[in-house]
Amino acid sequence: MNQPTPAIVAQSAVRRLPRVALLLLCAAYLMPGLLGRGPWKSADIAAFGFMAELAKGGGGIARWFDPMLLGWRPETPALLPYWIGAWAIKIAPSWINPDLAVRIAFALLLWGTFTATWYAAYYLARTPRAQPVAFAFGGEARPTDYARAIADGAVLALIASLGLAQLGHETTPALAQLFFAAQLFYGVAALPYHRISAFVALVIGSLGMALSGAPSVALGLGLGCVLVLASEYRRSRGDADSEAEPTYSAGAIGAVLGATLLAAGLAVALGLFEWKIEWPGADPNQRLISELRSQAKLLLWFTWPTWPLACWTLWRWRRQLLARHVALPLWFGLMPLLATWTTDFSDRSLLLGLPAFATLAAFALPTLRRSVSALIDWFTLLFFTGLAIIIWVMWIAMLTGVPAKPAANVAKLAPGFEPHFSAIAFVFALIATLAWAWLVRWRTGRHRAALWKTLVLPAGGAALCWMLLMTLWMPLLDYARSYIPQVRAIADKVGQPECISELALSRPHIAALRHHGNFNLQPLAGGASCPWMLVSPEAIARLHNVANLDGWRLIGTLRRPTSPSDDLLLFQRIRPNGG
Repeated sequence: MNQPTPAIVAQSAVRRLPRVALLLLCAAYLMPGLLGRGPWKSADIAAFGFMAELAKGGGGIARWFDPMLLGWRPETPALLPYWIGAWAIKIAPSWINPDLAVRIAFALLLWGTFTATWYAAYYLARTPRAQPVAFAFGGEARPTDYARAIADGAVLALIASLGLAQLGHETTPALAQLFFAAQLFYGVAALPYHRISAFVALVIGSLGMALSGAPSVALGLGLGCVLVLASEYRRSRGDADSEAEPTYSAGAIGAVLGATLLAAGLAVALGLFEWKIEWPGADPNQRLISELRSQAKLLLWFTWPTWPLACWTLWRWRRQLLARHVALPLWFGLMPLLATWTTDFSDRSLLLGLPAFATLAAFALPTLRRSVSALIDWFTLLFFTGLAIIIWVMWIAMLTGVPAKPAANVAKLAPGFEPHFSAIAFVFALIATLAWAWLVRWRTGRHRAALWKTLVLPAGGAALCWMLLMTLWMPLLDYARSYIPQVRAIADKVGQPECISELALSRPHIAALRHHGNFNLQPLAGGASCPWMLVSPEAIARLHNVANLDGWRLIGTLRRPTSPSDDLLLFQRIRPNGG
């Protein structure tokens, strides 16, 4: 016999969030940052470097299965994200910069993540065990309207997640993994309702994760889903009340298992599996307590504000933890969390769990008390309004020097930065601020309650602050996070030589020098005889074993203005036999 549901929702509480409003909010969150910048440090520019290298061609088809950047392989053992970027560069018109073409392609992946999360939450909320209590005299929320309200809340919770802001706008394998994880999530959730489209999403999600550097997470998700689905199948066969309920069949369970094993087999065949587990405290240079504290802090801020709502869902729906609308998102959140604690890619692994955390947070909405909703509203209002004011004040200080202290802090942190006024950026920032003021007025006004209302301000505030950062602060952020100032400093010294020798340069530096400076880099050992040489400071001791320094003259140390750890040593050849 089914346990009673904790959700008590009237039909008046599931009125539809206007589609235009939801689409505009998604666009306002997704589009800022596409224009006006280049690839940022360090994973962003490094991933773009591999994509641009594939787009140039060379090496035949074998190079597509083994991407290389001047002898470096990708830090993340992935293929498909680099293929997507390379294809975007190839098909883009000539007037579109290659890095912009890649950002557009990956922005579509983020849009697909929003869509998949909405439909996954919708079909999970359609299940009878997720439906609210039936009233004695009617008036409870209709199933489809209730499911739509839950799905709207899930997308709002996803947009509000703090961890999505930066990583969701980069062109790295992590964003591709997020997209394919969301597809897998949707496929499993929708399988009882749309067999063909759900199965296609299952295959795309499983294979995509395997080819994007997360085959072990895909395997864990798939096997866990098989267990959840088998439990649902067993329950449905033994429960006479569930005869009319769309549920999983043996064929559906086999489809999930087949897609999972196919993805795992493909990853093994291509050598993409890396069974390297970094348990907390395994590094002798780090204390276990401090590492656990660091991971806990990451979890708390990265998944805010979904994690407290998700915890509330698990408590209020504790009698239905094995029901698929709770068990599936719980498992899709736990696997990335486990990967976060056992790999070096903590934040990028945790990113994969955000759609599941958002879905769990949405199921908290029909169980929240009015006082809790009011507390969330006031906290969100004060937090994002205060943050928006800080962004505006800092921008004014950058342009005018008043207030003096913020202006001095900017000059100290970004030496050499010259601010300038952009009318277009100002207009978009002003529109976003006015829209926030209208949203606050609407939320605090007298109107009928809607189930998704609690997450409107968190999502709107996140979109507002991201818009302000990507308009008012874009020149500063691009200066601080781009390699362009350092590359320009190198170009001022060397011009456009035939080639530049390099020793121990990192992936981001190589990609930046090739993209921003169009330099022809050659390895120092066994490379061409170049008039200039760039060396990483960490390799200065090894330099004596590779080159005859009597034939080189140190010109200077070229630093990225906002990061003292990104120094490069520039040498000039003074004799033909200098190395």
